[in-house]
Amino acid sequence: MILSCQNISKQFGETAILNGCSFHIEDHEKAAIVGINGAGKTTLLRIIVGELPPDDGIVTLSKGKTLGYLSQQPEIESENTIYDELLSVKQDLIDLEHKIRSAELQMKSAQGDELERLMSVYSSLTHQFEMGNGYAYQSELTGVLKGLGFTEEDFSKKIATLSGGQKTRVALGKLLLLNPDIILLDEPTNHLDMTSITWLETYLMNYKGAVLIVSHDRYFLDRVAQKIIEIDQTKATTFIGNYTDYAAKKEVLRVSMWNAYMNQQREIKHQEAVIEKLRSFNREKSIKRAESREKLLNKMETIDKPTEAAADMKLHLTPRILSGNDVLTVDGLSKSFGPLTLFRDIRIDIKRGEHVAIIGSNGTGKTTILKIINGLLDADAGTLRTGANVQIGYYDQEHHVLHPDKTLFEEISDEYPTLTNTEIRNTLAAFLFTGEDVFKQIKSLSGGERGRVSLAKLMLSEANFLILDEPTNHLDIMSKEILEDALNSYEGTVLYVSHDRYFINRTAHRILELDHQTLTGYLGNYDYYLEKKQEKELSDESSADTKNVENARNIAKDDSQSKSDWKNRKEMQAKRRKLENDLKKTEDAIEALETRNDELDTLMASPEICTDVAELTKLSREKETNLKELDLLYEQWEVLQTDL
Repeated sequence: MILSCQNISKQFGETAILNGCSFHIEDHEKAAIVGINGAGKTTLLRIIVGELPPDDGIVTLSKGKTLGYLSQQPEIESENTIYDELLSVKQDLIDLEHKIRSAELQMKSAQGDELERLMSVYSSLTHQFEMGNGYAYQSELTGVLKGLGFTEEDFSKKIATLSGGQKTRVALGKLLLLNPDIILLDEPTNHLDMTSITWLETYLMNYKGAVLIVSHDRYFLDRVAQKIIEIDQTKATTFIGNYTDYAAKKEVLRVSMWNAYMNQQREIKHQEAVIEKLRSFNREKSIKRAESREKLLNKMETIDKPTEAAADMKLHLTPRILSGNDVLTVDGLSKSFGPLTLFRDIRIDIKRGEHVAIIGSNGTGKTTILKIINGLLDADAGTLRTGANVQIGYYDQEHHVLHPDKTLFEEISDEYPTLTNTEIRNTLAAFLFTGEDVFKQIKSLSGGERGRVSLAKLMLSEANFLILDEPTNHLDIMSKEILEDALNSYEGTVLYVSHDRYFINRTAHRILELDHQTLTGYLGNYDYYLEKKQEKELSDESSADTKNVENARNIAKDDSQSKSDWKNRKEMQAKRRKLENDLKKTEDAIEALETRNDELDTLMASPEICTDVAELTKLSREKETNLKELDLLYEQWEVLQTDL
């Protein structure tokens, strides 16, 4: 074990953030901390590294072990270039190298005992140099810089001239080169594109030390994490496995806790009804029986109602009218900014009901495509046509659709003047803005809060074609899952740009990759795209012109197969409707049997039946049969619910 946290508690003012949180990290283990925004994940990391004192509890790092920490906004101020800043991490190896060169020079002129001494020193120095990976430190440094998205032209840039995101990448590179025994990373993928995230995943998976990560990137957590530590309502719970394993176990646990709570509530209501009925008979024996039941009821250890955080924010996207089958046709689109050509002669054909994701490295022009489609930028060449009855709803990652000086209430009421005050408040409440929150100004909100306001406006738009630019940025995992569920049940068409691979996997029917100024189409989600891309890279040895032809064929193939894809989705929708009908029938059967059991309890408690042994036995057997049938129905309900 390299790190132990025992009963960590922390509160700010009257608000408890962490309460009795305990977990440990083994040597070489890769673990992740998850939880909604504000749950206390960053606070916990800061307590572990000693930046914050806990109110209670102990953090123990194994003796002799080193710890490295990357915060969300690391402070890095330097006059060095990017390369020299990372090279400073290897100063001990540079000093060793100088000593080795010096010993080599001295040995040339030394003799006898002095030569023997110098050779011994030289042997010791070279051994230290080799053990520190000295012969490969320069290539290691270059590999880390390139892996984090820096080109060789960037190496000579001064740290002072970099953006906040670039400085974070430099700080991450320095930390990785330090090779501490345990690395703590707070949202390390925030400023990385897909290529860099994939590189970091591989690096951390092969890292010899332990890793503890806070991240909302579920695909990243699936690849790297072996253990998930969930912070929920101030408590820490450990789940073995990656994020998908955690999500499955969490859902089983949630259903189990909810069922236990509901079963107990039914039992309490049933007992209360029986007690009330027994008292109503107003006889000595029935009153004693009622009192006996009441004592048992009072001794019952009640189960707290499980929290349903996902139900707090409700997102329902409903098109007002149905669009035509051809939603968007783009042909020969090109765009440059000065000497920089982003893309040329690209075409896109989107049909009604499709969910299409545009992916690619930072700076390739993905957002530019969306802005051109929305009329916010002019194309240099090409045509763009929307189909019949297409109504666009646009989600802008920079939230330009919001007015900074307006309050949340004004933002909604000015856009939708027919809504009543109650309807506006209810809409904002669905996105977790309640009470006086609705009178906050947009400019005072965090990035995540602005995202929720934009989603609220999008929900009210009743558009049938959603165009979304990085919709999951600044959202926690819970909010992402709510958005995913809303999009998956949305009957309109969706085109979006995202680097969230888990989100793409759950919501995309088709992927368009923007690379080398052109679009390549892949039918399916992100995992399918990866599979096909790897096959293509292995088999494609033709010229750049041949690649462009093949890209065009891929896109044409996607379009020709869209009808088949549409049919498959319709079949899935029909299957879902059948499951919903079966679930409703099961729930009705459960309700009927429970109602009958209540009637049986009432009958068996009645004076007429109490003295009739034959009738009492008959009713008791009927209830026993009902209970067995209820057990089967509950199991059937859980299976149907899981399938849905």
